[in-house]
Amino acid sequence: MSATTAIHDEHRDDFGAKMGMWLFLFTELLLFGGLFLVYTIYRFLNPEDFAHGGHELNLFVGTVNTVVLLTSSMTVAVSISAIQKGNKKLALSMLWVTIAAALVFMVNKYFEWGHKFEIGLYPGGDLFATLPPAERLFFLLYYFMTGLHGLHVIIGAILILFVIREINKGIIQHDNFAFHENAGLYWHLVDLIWIYLFPLMYLIH
Repeated sequence: MSATTAIHDEHRDDFGAKMGMWLFLFTELLLFGGLFLVYTIYRFLNPEDFAHGGHELNLFVGTVNTVVLLTSSMTVAVSISAIQKGNKKLALSMLWVTIAAALVFMVNKYFEWGHKFEIGLYPGGDLFATLPPAERLFFLLYYFMTGLHGLHVIIGAILILFVIREINKGIIQHDNFAFHENAGLYWHLVDLIWIYLFPLMYLIH
């Protein structure tokens, strides 16, 4: 097989990987889009109860996590640009910053959820049982949607760890970075979802 044919095959594989990732991201957007639609409908039908539920959320933690994720999207983008230019050291450092951002996000979420569990503000908790039905629905949606998003943060961080490993092994380089790019796209999706979740949940009041 000639070198030209090998290059064409490589480009075709990269294109197929990118198309597969875009299709996957599209299904993820459909999933969260449906959840956002359900949330919006019930919020419209129960504005006061949803607003009261929103007051129980920690706006400071939500804001910090928003800044953290926005910063992490930037570091992922910088890492992709760096690997394209052959700057392996910068690419790796930016990816480790992204991992640190994911850890900060999840730790903040742990303490935020932990406080609510301590006071019984969770499905099955004593305080939760005293809430009006619509406010209970708000918290059910809150736990499900932010929990699902948190799972995506964990998956995204694992993907980035695989990218770090592939860069260290010399597999991902300036002329072979499709996996790195796809992991970056997934992380941008995680960020995009939170950009919608944050105002819907934390700024509802």
